[in-house]
Amino acid sequence: MARPLTEKSLVVASHNPGKVREISALLAPFGLKVIPAAELSLAEPVEDGATFAENAKIKALAAARASGLPALSDDSGLVVPALDGAPGIYSARWAGPSKDFTIAMRKVIDDVADCDRSAHFICALALAWPDGTIEHFEGRVDGALVWPMRGQGGFGYDPIFVADGHDITFGEMDPDDKHAISHRAEAFKKFTAACLK
Repeated sequence: MARPLTEKSLVVASHNPGKVREISALLAPFGLKVIPAAELSLAEPVEDGATFAENAKIKALAAARASGLPALSDDSGLVVPALDGAPGIYSARWAGPSKDFTIAMRKVIDDVADCDRSAHFICALALAWPDGTIEHFEGRVDGALVWPMRGQGGFGYDPIFVADGHDITFGEMDPDDKHAISHRAEAFKKFTAACLK
């Protein structure tokens, strides 16, 4: 049985404004005070895990210990089977030091070329407390890549990803519609059911 989150404040262990925005929106109904890691000037730990789950745990535990508060971390990315799972855990790094996802999206499409364009997003959430307790939850959404990019919404690879059963990209989707079906939403449903009763 997962440890319930009884504290009223929660650090979001991310320096990615788009991710912090989405996580804050998903947490809004629960009345938690959400504190972005950047607001506390928390250092970004080295993400040297081999999986999304390992990296999420690294970030959540580092933020919890540094802040003295529970911390929630999301490690997520695009997985393209035709690229042997790349960009995967390196999804953000494909955008380079400037975090330019236009470069990353172009690279993905160039590398896929005429191969199968099926893809999926994975989201691993880790909730950590300063005492070292960690809970983990994972979500996934399947779909396909499109080019050229479509839409200005979302962040990351959203403008080139169309979820199965839909005909618009995450970049074209209303944020509430995306929150209803995304990999992050699925992971959050598991998290809230287990820890926010």
